[in-house]
Amino acid sequence: MLNMTTGLTIWCSEAITLATVLLLAWRHDRKSPAYLIWALGFTVSAIGFALVAARGLIPDIWSIQIGNAVALLGESAWIVGFRFMDKRRLEWSAFLPPAIWVIGVSLPWVTGNFANRVIVYDLAGAVGATLLAFAVHPGDGRREPARGQLGIVFVALACFCFGSALWMVLAAPSLEEAMIYRGYMALGYGLLIIIAIVLNGKLLMERAERRWRAISITDTLTGVLNRRGLQESYEILVGKGQQQPQMLAALLFDLDHFKKINDRHGHQAGDAVLVEFARIARQFVPRSGAFGRMGGEEFVAFLPIDDQSQAEALAETIRADFCRVPLLAGRTLVPATVSIGVSIMPHDTVSWDRLISFADRALYAAKRAGRNCTILFNETETAREPDATSAANDGELVPTLDDQIHALRRMGTLARM
Repeated sequence: MLNMTTGLTIWCSEAITLATVLLLAWRHDRKSPAYLIWALGFTVSAIGFALVAARGLIPDIWSIQIGNAVALLGESAWIVGFRFMDKRRLEWSAFLPPAIWVIGVSLPWVTGNFANRVIVYDLAGAVGATLLAFAVHPGDGRREPARGQLGIVFVALACFCFGSALWMVLAAPSLEEAMIYRGYMALGYGLLIIIAIVLNGKLLMERAERRWRAISITDTLTGVLNRRGLQESYEILVGKGQQQPQMLAALLFDLDHFKKINDRHGHQAGDAVLVEFARIARQFVPRSGAFGRMGGEEFVAFLPIDDQSQAEALAETIRADFCRVPLLAGRTLVPATVSIGVSIMPHDTVSWDRLISFADRALYAAKRAGRNCTILFNETETAREPDATSAANDGELVPTLDDQIHALRRMGTLARM
């Protein structure tokens, strides 16, 4: 028949195994301190339960008061680990389980009674499991399936511990029965913890997969979306259908004379210009849109709009703000401006190729108009094909003479095709 010592010994071996696995995981990924904290938690828990299992071989103060406090301290470490995983600040409530035990076992009617000690320990364990359930709940509102499942397991663990305490109160078992029951309780507790570890591994895999996916759609230099990320965001914007405004705008940005900046000031200065432009543009593009780097010195923003003035205002805000920012290469001021081509299409007929193609033609026209300006191509306002205003240079769209004069006079105010 299983007794308490056997159950605790089995749980100790499980805890040491889990601690070893987590320690190896931390050595593989030292940027995740949660692994190390969880490993320490299982190590401390194993030490505590080993002290409890050694009752009769060591002084009672070590096997009862200190051993159980150390075991519950391991539970506190698990709580701390979850908070570290989400980069949340540590709270004193994480240390409630061992504190409840230390306070409870100091009472005379608890110290000398095994059943009462079990009740106090189980109540402390129930508090710890409840705190674990709260620690698993994301502070930023993220919805991750594994978190919900993990929370359910910790709630079940809290109910398991509270139910054990309640049974000890109502059943009032003999010392021998209580010790046998305690052995089964240790195994049940260990089983729920192992299930929690499996689900936590699933959670960490989901987080790693999400992190690698974010890396795959992010431009490494500027931190904005890369071309792949832009295409995915475009599909999401188009796929929302009636939930979106009636039109979708594309703002195509090209940093003026970027090759000369690289040649004259060096590639580090060129990279700094790219990073600064990305920072400025990203802060103005609303959350309902998307912004990223197409490649080289070209960037694009997609913007759901109800009126073309929204696209015009955003383009000019970004252009004007970028012009005003002083960019230095050492002690030399780097002159940097941006030309912008804007295209707008109805949401129900929009396509990536046409939207980008029209924006590219408008951008080319902005360059022909003297750069550092914005030119708009709005398919909803014109029934003529682009080649109706094209020059004989490979069919590229150019601004009319009035548009060129308007752009050159005001250098950056909006011209329209």
